Parts: sequence; structure tokens; C-alpha cells
Amino acid sequence: MFNNIPPITRNIIIINVIVFIVTSLMGNQIIGYLAGFYPFSPYFHSWQIITHMFMHGSIMHILFNMLTLYSFGPILEQTLGDRKYLIMYFLSGLGAFFLFNLWNFVEVQQISNGLQELGFNVGAYLSGASVEFSGNAASILKQKELLESLKDIVAIPMVGASGAIFGVVAAFATLYPDSKIMMMFIPIPIKVKYLMPIVIIVSVYLGISGNGGGIAHLAHVGGALVGWILARIWKKHLYRFN
Repeated sequence: MFNNIPPITRNIIIINVIVFIVTSLMGNQIIGYLAGFYPFSPYFHSWQIITHMFMHGSIMHILFNMLTLYSFGPILEQTLGDRKYLIMYFLSGLGAFFLFNLWNFVEVQQISNGLQELGFNVGAYLSGASVEFSGNAASILKQKELLESLKDIVAIPMVGASGAIFGVVAAFATLYPDSKIMMMFIPIPIKVKYLMPIVIIVSVYLGISGNGGGIAHLAHVGGALVGWILARIWKKHLYRFN
């Protein structure tokens, strides 16, 4: 059965599984080099914009992502062809990284302004230097609260293929809008053209409200947006350029 999966989808699944096994064996140190940190974090490296797409935090995380890719990827790969499908997959992953960190940038600016007003040297902290608190007890307490929020952004990485896979699902919904799919906890099939907008709206709300439960919902939105745009462009010339 696995040999019947088109080559790009099959190889992406294989690479993700291999990376998951290797990083699980090697521990947190290798994860820190490959996961996707905030671009202005002292932990960020340029290659992370690609490598984070192959990192997963748990067996359930990679299982859900790979099952989703297995469900939607083969049809899309056969429709678009290898080259376009591969381009769309990685551009969706990059779009996920960009939108997620664009919102992070907005939040960092707000937190930084609050810290600077309290006399905390944010620039030195982000560069990796040791910084001490100053001011009265109330000011120091507030600085510590804001710094914890800042650490959540600059020190906790983004991992997973979800952004790229949301691009795949969004492209599938664009090319096959009347296809019906089943979702967990929803006992009836729903046309993907109705389900996808609901998922995106919920993801935007959870991402902006901060109620995402540790999930990078805006990364999902960024990936879906890229997948949707590319599918819209390619749909007009699908048979001409394949």
C-alpha cells in the first residue's frame, strides 16, 4: 500500500518519520537546532525555516500530520504534478512560519515597550546578554511577568509540518470544493468548501486570542493561505502546464 503513494508524498512522510525517530533518540539538543525559533531570538538559525517542517513534538503530533498528508496529498500530487506540488508544500510551510512570526513580532513589540518603560534592557536580553531587574518591588514583579510572556515567544520553538499540510488541505479544498470529508467527532460528511472556512476562522480566533493551548494556529492559517493562493492561480492553467 505504501508503495502506491505518489513519490513526493511518500518521501515527505518517510523523511518526517526518520527525523522524528532520530530527534527522539538524540534528545533536546538537536531539537533546539532544528526547531523554528522566532527570527529575532538568540536561538534562531536560518535553516530552521525549513527544518522546523520536519520536527514533531509527540507521536500523536506526527501521526495526525502524516495521516492528513496521506489522505489529501496523493490526489493533489497527481493533479498538480511533482514540481508544483513540492513548491506548494514548502511555500505553504514558509507562509506558516512567516505569518506566525509576524504576529509574534507584534506581540514582542508590545511586550518590549512595556518592559522598556519599566527600565528593562530588552535589546540586551534578546542578544543573549545577562540583564538585571531594576526599580521597586511592584516594577520588578511587572517586569518578571512581561519577561515570562517574552520568553514564551523567543525561547519556545515552532515545530511540525502542520503549516505545510494546511496548505495541502486548502489547495485540495480549492480544486475539489464539493468533495465530502469526515471529521473526528462529526458523524456526517461535510463538503470541504464549507468546512475549510470554519477551520480557518476558528484558527484565526484561537491564534489572536492566545487560547490556542500551545498550538501555532496562525501558522495553520499562513500555510492555508499560501495553498489557497497557489491553487487559485494554478487552477486556471492546470492542464496547460502540467
